[in-house]
Amino acid sequence: MSTFQAPKGTYDLLPPDSATYLAVREAIAAPLRASGYGYVETPGFENVELFARGVGESTDIVTKEMYAFETKGGDRLALRPEGTASVLRAALEANLHKAGNLPVKLWYSGSYYRYERPQKGRYRHFSQVGAEAIGAEDPALDAELIILADQAYRSLGLRDFRILLNSLGDKECRPIYREALQGFLRGLDLDEDTRRRIEINPLRVLDDKRADVQAQLAGAPLLRDHLCEACKAYHQEVRELLTAAGVAFEDDERLVRGLDYYTRTTFEFVHDGLGAQSAVGGGGRYDGLSEMIGGPALPSVGWALGVDRTVLALEAEGVALDVPGATDVFAVAVGEDAKRRLFALVTELRKAGVATDMAYGGKSMKAGMKAANRSGARYALVAGERDLAEGVVQLKDMGSGEQEPVALDAVVATLRGKTA
Repeated sequence: MSTFQAPKGTYDLLPPDSATYLAVREAIAAPLRASGYGYVETPGFENVELFARGVGESTDIVTKEMYAFETKGGDRLALRPEGTASVLRAALEANLHKAGNLPVKLWYSGSYYRYERPQKGRYRHFSQVGAEAIGAEDPALDAELIILADQAYRSLGLRDFRILLNSLGDKECRPIYREALQGFLRGLDLDEDTRRRIEINPLRVLDDKRADVQAQLAGAPLLRDHLCEACKAYHQEVRELLTAAGVAFEDDERLVRGLDYYTRTTFEFVHDGLGAQSAVGGGGRYDGLSEMIGGPALPSVGWALGVDRTVLALEAEGVALDVPGATDVFAVAVGEDAKRRLFALVTELRKAGVATDMAYGGKSMKAGMKAANRSGARYALVAGERDLAEGVVQLKDMGSGEQEPVALDAVVATLRGKTA
């Protein structure tokens, strides 16, 4: 056994469990690919300032959780703690917004890193699938993304999740609410760190999960009472589009999310079977983020869904995904001549699109058949010297146990038909 272990708060994905994670990623991505979203991949690390400006200097992500380091060349970099800022930076750098077809619709999948206290559902390395629609201000885009996430979850068989929805206002009405909220918060019994947060970004205090803080927030002013008419109308349109699409949601007037860049629509997907870490994904509109990181005004909206937490939600509901087996056919040879002939057949089957593996390492017939059983293959191809002399191999149905000879030159066609 190795003396090394995975770092604290991380995990390894290994077969057969890794197949479930791949299936979840594919299910989340499928509705996006069918709706005009193109795939984007960004580096695992970025300039620290990208996240400080975009995510927000007052957020826990930037002040406490970000893995930041200095390179030998003196650059200040950070492992990406979230995906939106990186994707927007990449789109701006490539001038995708100048191609004349807005919004730019992108989806991505990758690993993200935050130095958090590890617990079930909260890791220091985690996986997300995300989507961003960049460069258009339209309630239909906000609704589209929520509907696509709902569609992805339902395609996986999830049912016990809820969609929480709120509006955070915009640059016109949020400052008025901010002032009212600050006045309220300054009168509470809060620690020094939280008091500092009141002056920098008071909405973040509403996101504090500590019970003693939440108890004091019971009478806090609500954003809905301070929304301008334009934001009210925008939010109502999002709500009506979701309702017309048959997507249920709950209005949550205290939902603010944990990132500074959100404006107007904000939403969260929660699953009550996950305990404290109930959020499985979320997102919202971020109309000012492009300008925060040095780009032009590009109103945008997006979300990120946690692959890890989605898998936990599936487990909580007892949903077992129908993950196809990695191998359809497993070849077992007895003797060197048979091994060479079967190896050639295995190569032909793979070229024909049949998932095929074989016994390696000079296994006996008994050991080879055990390996075939463990592989989960539907069929075994078995051949010895006598079979080759007769120009056949034995084809065994691993489910029924039935076995029949098949001519060597008919093996590929036969198995392609049986596994199609």
